[in-house]
Amino acid sequence: MPRAKGERKLEILKALAQMLEAPKCERITTAALAEKLAVSEAALYRHFASKAQMYEGLIEFIENSVFTLANKIAEDETDGRRQAARLVEMLLAFAEKNPGMVRVMTGDALVGEHERLQARMNQFYDRFESTLKQALRAPGDGGQKQSDADVSAHAGLLTRYMIGCLHQYAKSGFTKKPAESHAAQRRYLPA
Repeated sequence: MPRAKGERKLEILKALAQMLEAPKCERITTAALAEKLAVSEAALYRHFASKAQMYEGLIEFIENSVFTLANKIAEDETDGRRQAARLVEMLLAFAEKNPGMVRVMTGDALVGEHERLQARMNQFYDRFESTLKQALRAPGDGGQKQSDADVSAHAGLLTRYMIGCLHQYAKSGFTKKPAESHAAQRRYLPA
């Protein structure tokens, strides 16, 4: 029985993500991806017009997963600072569960690819930082609110901290788990 088109696309994206999990990942070619799937390169191009579209599929997965979870956190947690802390923890946990995606999130996998892919990942982080700002604008347990300048600085710090954790995770060959490090480091981050 032939596979449905959507199933094959998902299979291609999963294979690409698995290839990106290799600790010493080199630039992935469509030939290597086709070989891993035991199909021809032409078969890949029946589902994706380009390798850039394959990476866009991974970026869409990242965006959909992370922002669906972020919305759930916003619904469940009313305290702004706790909400921001949970958002950071969620993104780091997502990275641990999806190491291949970390190479996309850090831009490592996008080097030499179409520049719009890196621009899209930059937009992802801008959106995530905006989500943190929105959370931090909500009053804390004591009813205190941060100034707009403090909210921006706080969200920026948390965003850059997370990006650093993701880079360290990728550069360590996925051995330095960001969520484990975060458990020890979070007390040094602004509450």
